[in-house]
Amino acid sequence: MSATPTPDAAGQRPARWRWGRWLSGVFAVAVVALLAWAARQVDWDEVGDALRQLPLGVLIAGAALCALSHLIYSGYDLIGKRWAHHAVPTRRVMLITFISYAFNLNLGSLVGGVAMRLRLYAREGLRHPVPAKILALSMASNWLGYGLLAGGLFLFGWLAPPPEWRISAAALRGLGALMWVIVAAYLALCAFSRRREFRLRGHDFFVPSLRIALMQLAISSANWLTMGAVLWVLLQQGVDYGHTLSVLLVAAVAGVIAHVPAGLGVLEAVFVAFLGPTLGHGQVLAALIAYRALYYLAPLSIAAIAYFVLEAKART
Repeated sequence: MSATPTPDAAGQRPARWRWGRWLSGVFAVAVVALLAWAARQVDWDEVGDALRQLPLGVLIAGAALCALSHLIYSGYDLIGKRWAHHAVPTRRVMLITFISYAFNLNLGSLVGGVAMRLRLYAREGLRHPVPAKILALSMASNWLGYGLLAGGLFLFGWLAPPPEWRISAAALRGLGALMWVIVAAYLALCAFSRRREFRLRGHDFFVPSLRIALMQLAISSANWLTMGAVLWVLLQQGVDYGHTLSVLLVAAVAGVIAHVPAGLGVLEAVFVAFLGPTLGHGQVLAALIAYRALYYLAPLSIAAIAYFVLEAKART
């Protein structure tokens, strides 16, 4: 439990407390600047036009699935809570994860996935290495479920690469098999490793139990499946669900490789390449713009308010 600094004999706050307040202000200004930058990247007229093209029932179903996906993702750090046995309340853990995920989607992993999450946990009194362990476990969870689903879909040929892509169907199946091997190796390590901490090139690695690993696998898979359902609904079921999910998984890793905040342009390019010939470019782009509005922008607006409320409470 952390204690609030008290004035010294001269009635002045400790220097460390004053530096903390100054750094908090700088961080808040940086967050506002990043939000303003993100808002300028959005063509709001295009977003409005795309939303008006889709039936109301489709938008409502898509929004409900978006909310479900964010709720599932907000449970990622609950696995970390169970593992680390820290005392931060469950609702606060889920709120921190939601805020971090919304900022991560729109502004990149360094801002949301790392800086925002570590800062908010520090506000709750958690000290190194606990926040870092929670962050690492959450990131591993996300890609563990990805590897299971993408590996299966690629291995069993759910997705045929476009002719202009320089990757063959056989190479994609080989990639899927490799993903399953990595997932199996992680589960085996968690099940049979006698050491639970490793140090490699100056970095500490922590190995959870098999029970924790299976929880990671389940919640991450559920989240990726729900994200695929969002796009499948917004595409008005124009293609089968498995195909839509496969394209999403390709787009996700392409966005990571491209290092573009929010995967701007990458998501659209991948979906148009795979689904444009079948559904038409207009329908695909309208669905993707609606997806960005519902899954990225709406949660970001809520997360920004929640973040500044937490900051204000922390200052008092």
